[in-house]
Amino acid sequence: MTIDDPIAEVEAIVARARAAQRVFESDGSQAAYDRAAQAAGWAIMEPGRNRHLAELAVETTGLGNVPDKITKNHRKTLGLMRDIQDAKTFGIISDDPATGITEIARPIGVIGAVVPSTNPGATPANNIINALKCGNAIVVSPSPKGVPTCEALLGYIHAEFDKLGIDRDLVQMIPGRGSKDKTQRLLEIADLIVVTGSQNNVKRAYTSGTPALAVGAGNVAVIVDETADLDAAAEKIKASKTFDNATSCSSENAVVVVDAVYDAFVAAMARTGGALITDETKVTDKLWVKGHLNPQAIAQDADKLIAALGLQDDVPANTAYLAVETQGIGPDAPLSGEKLSRVLALYRARDFDDAVAITHRIETHQGAGHSVGLHSQIDARAMTLAQAIPTSRVIVNQAHTFATGGSFTNGMPFSLSMGCGSWGGNAIDTNLHWRHFMQTTKIVREIPANEPSVDAIFADYWREAGQ
Repeated sequence: MTIDDPIAEVEAIVARARAAQRVFESDGSQAAYDRAAQAAGWAIMEPGRNRHLAELAVETTGLGNVPDKITKNHRKTLGLMRDIQDAKTFGIISDDPATGITEIARPIGVIGAVVPSTNPGATPANNIINALKCGNAIVVSPSPKGVPTCEALLGYIHAEFDKLGIDRDLVQMIPGRGSKDKTQRLLEIADLIVVTGSQNNVKRAYTSGTPALAVGAGNVAVIVDETADLDAAAEKIKASKTFDNATSCSSENAVVVVDAVYDAFVAAMARTGGALITDETKVTDKLWVKGHLNPQAIAQDADKLIAALGLQDDVPANTAYLAVETQGIGPDAPLSGEKLSRVLALYRARDFDDAVAITHRIETHQGAGHSVGLHSQIDARAMTLAQAIPTSRVIVNQAHTFATGGSFTNGMPFSLSMGCGSWGGNAIDTNLHWRHFMQTTKIVREIPANEPSVDAIFADYWREAGQ
């Protein structure tokens, strides 16, 4: 095997992972799985290493900012460690005398994880921890810009492994700058594929012949209705939209405001650093270059974004993000899609029903199945959204970025990968979490017969429809 034989290189990596996993499983215990997961968790959470990973990520990808990446690395990992702390992933996990079924946890084997440049530390760490918790090995394929951060992360994990005598081959990565051919081979020979990132990679995963868990595109739209606490909503939207310079798929991309409070909400946004742009061409002419997002604006600090768009003389000095008035939705209206920047599309709705209709159009254009938000004091309106919009999550009165992927103040599992159901072309509609990294064997014993009569099943139907 040489550098000139990249496919053989990937096959050798997976072979080593498979050999290590077999030993990990055969010698396994809940304590062993837990300790390996804790080693990986501490590898990214130790403050000095966390800072280095955050600095390296921003330096090499040019995306996001260091303080927020430090926060993300810490909170996402801490939340995940909380979620898995008492989870049973080894041996008998349930034994039900009533059904006669005993469930035994079993690892999947070798996980192949494709991870994006937007979160080159937190996302692979999340996948690695989940994989180890369930007795698997894992091979990570980072995006080219994410390679240095992923290499550093694995170095920290291996250093923790060495303290405990854990086999380094349980956690590996595709080396070098990465290539489609090498990633494709990983997709083909792993036992399970987990993909977060480009929809091209998602499609390749689903057609690889390997069981795959992949997530859809984000393009969050949030409704602010006439009952909302406008100052609180504006503050939450600002905090969420600006976090890590909008690298998250859960960042708000559109805010739909009912007419009755539109002007008041615009004023509330201004108080939090949201600058209103009424001429959308001032943004669209420079946010997109030859049909693609301008790299000088993607995931940049506010001052760099404003400079890239040439808006220094159009916005206040304290501007944290831009809110751009628009009405267009669809392929010919780029503001209605995901922008990966501190730019919000701002829509005015006649009333709540109109806001729901606008949100539906936005989500069916891009982001179907991911999530929508609602700022309102009328709880029933969340149910209206849940039944009207093709979405897996309705986030109510929360900062969307922090809430969707798990929060210490809601019950969602901590994750950086949000399944979008059939709406988004995904096999799952939940946050990717530890249970997806495990399978079970069922021991099935005979129990007393539980066979109903035909009358017991169809009596109500016959009364209504006849026999």
